[in-house]
This record gives sequence, structure tokens and C-alpha cells, in this order.
Amino acid sequence: MSQNIAKREFEIFNAKSYHVGIVVGAFNYEVTDKLLESAVEMCHKYSIPDDNIKIYHVAGSVEIPVILKALAGEKYDCLVALGAIIRGDTPHFDYVAKIVSEGVLQVMMTSGIPVGFGVLTCENIEQAQARLHTGGGAVEAALQSAKIIKNL
Repeated sequence: MSQNIAKREFEIFNAKSYHVGIVVGAFNYEVTDKLLESAVEMCHKYSIPDDNIKIYHVAGSVEIPVILKALAGEKYDCLVALGAIIRGDTPHFDYVAKIVSEGVLQVMMTSGIPVGFGVLTCENIEQAQARLHTGGGAVEAALQSAKIIKNL
């Protein structure tokens, strides 16, 4: 059963001076490539030039946090994690989801840099395909948080 939850619309601001690092898992690339398209499209809505968007491809979602940690020491205003974890027949799904979510949280809390979380955890490919917009949502969340931090 699916619920529709109201989402507040954020004001799109001119973020042309912002630098965004996007780390995307290659596993389930038919999903993650679309998440990445959605993320880049959202960057463009916020007027971020392509030169200020750096994309890093990693093997899978487990590898995302370590790359985010390395990027947190660079000149990024925010970072974005994109991946697709789809449940299979073993408990591997649970371990991967836990590792990546806790790893991303650790990067945010130790670095103070916002990380948009666009890592899907779905029961099947159909659920993942229905959530391809999540890449853009992760970018928007990170940018809105970065703006707040800049204005503190």
C-alpha cells in the first residue's frame, strides 16, 4: 500500500557559485544512471554550471561513504550519494543498506557538509523505477542545507 505524503516546495535560488560532488554507485546502473540524470537536472535548475558538478562513479553503494569522506575535505558546498539497493534472496540487502546509511551519516556529522541521500532501498526494480526522481530530491535537500549553513 502506498501513501502520498505532502512535500513542501523549496524556493529555487541561484547557486551558480556552489560546488557539488556526486558519488554514484554503478551496481544497478539502469537505476543509478537515471538517478544521476535527475540529480544533474536539479543542479541545472539551481543554475549550477557543469564545471561545478563533479561526478564520481564507484562500484556499489558500500563504496559511497569512503569517497564522500575524501571529498568532504575538498572545496564542495555539498555532496550527494546516489545508489540503488534492491532486495534479493539473502540478507545482504540489510547489511548494505545499514553500511551506506550509517556511513553517509558519519560523513555529514564529522565534516559538517550536507550530503543529499539518494540511495534507494527497494523491494524490487519496479519500486526503484518509480523513485528515479530521488536523485533530484537529494540534490535539492543538500543545496537547501548548504544555503542555510552559508547564511549562519
